[in-house]
Amino acid sequence: MSLIGALVGFVLTAFILVLIARMLLDWAGVAGAGSPPWVTRARTITHAWTEPVLAPVRRRVRPVRLGGISLDLAFTIVFLAALILRSIAFSL
Repeated sequence: MSLIGALVGFVLTAFILVLIARMLLDWAGVAGAGSPPWVTRARTITHAWTEPVLAPVRRRVRPVRLGGISLDLAFTIVFLAALILRSIAFSL
């Protein structure tokens, strides 16, 4: 395993963890009416770190309408791409 592959793999692992944190914090924001200040701050940080990657994908892939709700596929696409790129990076 090369040093660059390992470094890229660890960066992608950190990005995946931030994506998971964003997902959980967004779910907590929807489920709870009032959030503690640290949740709001954490959501702001995770959105700031992940939105530059999600926004271009979201512009290309529109949400899928399922009755009264819409499913954002951009998050799923970025998450799966990060997992695949991570496995490729660690195999280098």
